[in-house]
Order: sequence, then C-alpha cells, then structure tokens
Amino acid sequence: MIGLASEWRIETPVVAACLLALALFAQGFFRLRRRGRKDLAGWDRAALFLTAVGLTFLALASPLDAIADDYLLSAHMLEHVVIGDLAIALGMLAVRGPLTFFLLPAPVLSPLAHNRPLRAFLHWLTGPWVALVVWTAPMWAWHVPRFYDYAATHQTVHNLEHLSFMLGGILVWNLLIDPARTHRLTVPGKILLAVAVFLLGDPVMATLFSGGANYPHYAAQPDRLLGLSPQVDQRLAGTVMLVEQILTLGTCCAVLLWPYLKSGRIGAEESADAGLGCRG
Repeated sequence: MIGLASEWRIETPVVAACLLALALFAQGFFRLRRRGRKDLAGWDRAALFLTAVGLTFLALASPLDAIADDYLLSAHMLEHVVIGDLAIALGMLAVRGPLTFFLLPAPVLSPLAHNRPLRAFLHWLTGPWVALVVWTAPMWAWHVPRFYDYAATHQTVHNLEHLSFMLGGILVWNLLIDPARTHRLTVPGKILLAVAVFLLGDPVMATLFSGGANYPHYAAQPDRLLGLSPQVDQRLAGTVMLVEQILTLGTCCAVLLWPYLKSGRIGAEESADAGLGCRG
C-alpha cells in the first residue's frame, strides 16, 4: 500500500488533454472578461473548471488509477464515475452561457459554425435518444465481467472504455445542464432523462450487489487492499455508483424543480394571506 501511494502515472495523452482543456477555457474566459462581461465569466467559473480538470487528472494519473487497474473494483468504479459524471457535470456548469461559445477561438469557431453538414451531425449527436444510447450501451457492455476484465488488462482497450464513458457523460450532461442554452429539452424532459439514466444503471448495480464475486480479475488478486474481500469490494463498487448517481442526478433534479416548488409555496402563502384578509 505504501508503494502504491507513490505510484503516479503521468501519461502524455492525459496531460496534453488536460492542458488543452485549460488553455481553451483560459482564452475564452479572458476574452469574455475583456469584453466587459465579468458577470458571465466570474472566478467561480474558473474554480469550477479547474476542479473538473483536476478531478479528471487525479482519477487517471494518481495512485487511484493503479489501485483501480489491479486491486480494487470499487476504486475502478470511483475512477469511472469521476471521469464520466462528476468532472463533466462540473465542467458543464463552469462554461454555461456565452462562455460555451468562447471556448473555441473565433478563427476556429467561425468555419465550423458555417459548416451545415457538421452542424446537422452535431444536432443529431446531441439529441436525447442518442445520448441515452451512448451512455447506456458502453456502461452495460463494459460491465459484463469478461469485457471488464479484458479492458483492465489491455491498456488500449482500457483507454477506449474511459473515452466511451466520458462521451456518454458529455452527451447526457450537455442535455441536463444545457450550457449553450439550446433548449433541446424542457424541464420535465430533463427530469425524465435524469430518471431514465438512473434506472438504466440499475442492471449494473444489481450485478454489483449480487452475492458472488463476478469479476475474476479482482477476485483472484491475492493482495487484498484494506482487507476487503472480493464480495465486499464488489458491493462497495455498487455503493459508489449508487451514491454518485443519487448525488449528481438527484441534485440536478432538485435544482430543476426548485423554481416550481418555490413558486408553488409562494402561491400557497399568498392564497393563505388573502384568505386571512377576507376573514378579517
């Protein structure tokens, strides 16, 4: 365990992707502020985006990655929910509004915006049904024990697994948070999407909460970190997924419902005051 604590995996693609994301955000952030719209590019946005990139880097480069690859299924699940949900949701919150359109420099954005076939493809790709399929299919497929174990022992396949989780997360959270204000979904539509995402994760969680140790790659590991048995480790992985889904999707639904709950409460209070006034 002491040796693992110092096992950082600083891989060039991960570092390059994180630096590119930070560079794109920085140039868009400061361009918007120079235009006098500091209200749309506050330092809270920068902190959110830095947190999102930082979480992604830590998940893929810190000792968590080594533990996830070889020792604990629960650590692998934590890695996946961080890069596929939590970090992406924070990043989307950071760039919501006009800042979304400033992420690409004008010389790059302009020709892309005038490319009709590309715009049509992106419109199709960012639709709710495509998002659900792209989010669900990799999650179900990669959690088949044979495929999961194969990915854990083959780095190229493992990288594809991570990319598929991130793509699904981007498509789903793009609809839920809607940073570009495209209004592809109404508020009820967003809530239905969040509920559907949660329910579609149930088969995976049911597998993880089952009694047996379903993933031989981890079950056969003789060095049991933290003394966790394969069965306990697997149930802990299910708990990590369940808690993360409740926190992220539950918070999203609460935020979406809050204006309606608040207006309903205000309406009820006004009606009560009116009734008291009439009786007075």
